[in-house]
Order: sequence, then structure tokens, then C-alpha cells
Amino acid sequence: MRITQRAEKIEPFYVMEVAKAASALAAQFAGSSRPMIFLNIGEPDFSAPPLVQEAAERAISQGHTQYTQATGLPALREKISDWYASRFGVDVAPGRIIVTAGASAALHLACLALIEAGDEILMPDPSYPCNRHFVGAAEGRSTLIPTTAAERFQLTADKVDAAWGAQTRGVLLASPSNPTGTSIAPDELQRLHSLVHSRGGITLMDEIYLGLSYEEHFGQSALAMPGELGQNIISVNSFSKYFNMTGWRLGWLVVPGALAPVIERMAQNLFICPSTVAQHAALACFEPESLAEYERRRAEFKARRDYFIPKLNRLGLTVPVMPDGAFYAYADCSDAVQKLGLRRGQPDGTGGSWDFAFELMQRAHLAVTPGRDFGQAAPSKYIRFSTASAMTHLQEAVARLEVILG
Repeated sequence: MRITQRAEKIEPFYVMEVAKAASALAAQFAGSSRPMIFLNIGEPDFSAPPLVQEAAERAISQGHTQYTQATGLPALREKISDWYASRFGVDVAPGRIIVTAGASAALHLACLALIEAGDEILMPDPSYPCNRHFVGAAEGRSTLIPTTAAERFQLTADKVDAAWGAQTRGVLLASPSNPTGTSIAPDELQRLHSLVHSRGGITLMDEIYLGLSYEEHFGQSALAMPGELGQNIISVNSFSKYFNMTGWRLGWLVVPGALAPVIERMAQNLFICPSTVAQHAALACFEPESLAEYERRRAEFKARRDYFIPKLNRLGLTVPVMPDGAFYAYADCSDAVQKLGLRRGQPDGTGGSWDFAFELMQRAHLAVTPGRDFGQAAPSKYIRFSTASAMTHLQEAVARLEVILG
């Protein structure tokens, strides 16, 4: 069977490859006094709040399971619009909101609508690996630009200006970012988007962790930029992270008004509609009781960050930039690799953080994610911890790390 070049270009999702190895190893430790602790997957340990679960059950029992409009339930688009107004002070018309089958479908639709074969999209290195594959699926080309801790591991207007070429179509940014948990400062983002807009380019913003911002300065949507700038951002969001609905596969896209009918037409053909049950459930996300619970959980995620990052730093797993959002710690493990006598990073992506991750699996029964997924600049130097697990798991993880590195 002939496989397309498009498919062959998609690399393995190493986060999931490591997760499979960790799960297989965990089965060997089942019932032991040291079960595997999973700090490798970016998934909240909270499930959907009670009102959301009840709304899903009600939708099923009342037979509200037929197709919706391809753009989603009008009532849900209204609720999302109201949330932008109340949470971020941004006026986003419901007609600009397209509800999608997760943020993945939102990115897929946006890339297919805006990227031609051969178009170049600039992205920061490190960044979430799947984002560049959405660009590739539209036959575009991702160019990863190395970033530094001083730049918060984010692109700057100056770097975009220097990298812009004849085939450049725009940028794909994430704020807060996976794997670093860092956001782009609002003034720098406005400079960057102004540059892209002046060249007729597109700014695609992955804002799926926006609700999980811990500092007011950074916790602003790119849609809040003034006038035409805010109207021309393409923002991707999700019910997975802040709203704790990972497996429900529901997200949304905010687009300029003129692009909405184009995205609708594509969604009709490619996806029909998002999950109807998930949409009815998501309406309950915006009830005052649910929003209060989400804010309580956001405070818990912040408490986990505030506990875990200093512990990593003390152990020599230095986190060069304090995350201002999401639930990740992107730590430099170079000293640990040397201390344990592990191989230096190899051209094939092994060694360094890759070997360190498997060492932690075996010796500490601790699953983490090596930097191999997230870029090309220094993947063997960094390792990503997820702080989405309970505080007791983080405390036990620190204790196990202390035995090995202390």
C-alpha cells in the first residue's frame, strides 16, 4: 500500500510514545508501594464539574443528540461571547465564534482555510509539536525559530521581522505555551501582530491555556488588541484545559467576520458538527456555580506551580522562566544528566533528556516528557513536567527526585 508523503512527514508524537512506555512499566508496579507517578501528560486531574455532567446526562435522556449547526449551538456561541466580555473585557460577536471538535479541529480548519502549498509559517522553538503538523497537513512549511529564556521562549517582533521571507504567510503562537507555560507580554504581542498584519500575513493564536493564567499582566486575550488588530486575530481555544473537558473533544475558533462563512462551509463538509452532547454539557460551564469551581481549581493549579518550581530549582532541575500559566515546568536537566553519567544528547534525539526520562521511569517510577517533541534548538537539554497532578503526587515526586539527585 502506498503511503502519502504528507503522512510520512508526520513524526511520532513522542509524548505519547513515552506515555505508552510508562504505562507498560507501571503495570509491572501495580500494587507495589511505589506506583508510577505520571507527570508527563498535560491533562487536568479534575473532571468536568457536577453541573456539566448533569447537563450531559439531561441532553441524552431528553434526546438532544441530533446534529447541530456546523458552527455549533447558537446558545453556546452566545455563552462564549459573554465569557470573553466578563472575563477579559473583550467584545467578540457570536458570529465570529465557530464551535469545533476540539482545538485540534479548530487549528485544522484555520490552516486549511489560510495556508496554501509552500506557504511558510513561523513558530517558536520550543513549541507544541502537533501545531506544526497542522501546518504540514495543509501543505505548508513550519519554520521553527530558536527562542531564549530572556524572550520567555516566545517569538519577538524583531525575530519575526528578521525571519520573514518571500514565502512567509504568518505566525502560529501559543500564549500561554506548551511546553513552557509562558505567555507573550501584551505590548510585544501587539508589536508582533502589527508587523505581521502590515505585511498581509496571518497571526494564529493558540489560547487554549488562557483561562489558566496566574498573572494579570499576561492573562489577556490577543483579541483584546485595539481596533483592526484585534478583529484580525485568529484565536483557537478549548474546553479541555480550563474547563476540564479533555475527552469531550470540544473547542472553538474566533475568526474575522469575513472568514466565518468560509470556515462554516469547510466545517460542514469535514466535520458535520461538534459533539452535540458535549455542546449541551458545555453550556453549564458558564453557570456561576461552575465558574466559581473553575476559579477554585485555577487557584489550586497555581498553588501546585508555586510549590513545585522552587523544589525543581533546588534540585538542579532549573526552570529558567517561571510559568505564568498552564500547568507545565520546562526544566534544564543538563546537570542531572551529567550527575547520573547519562549520554549527552544525540543527533537522533536520544541521550540527554530522553535518557533521563527513562532513567526516572526505571529508578523513581516517575513519568516525565523529554524535550524531543518540542523543537530542534536544544531538545536534549530540557524536560517537561506536568503539574496537573494532585499536590500529594507532586510532593511524592519531589521526594523520589531527592533520592536520585539530592
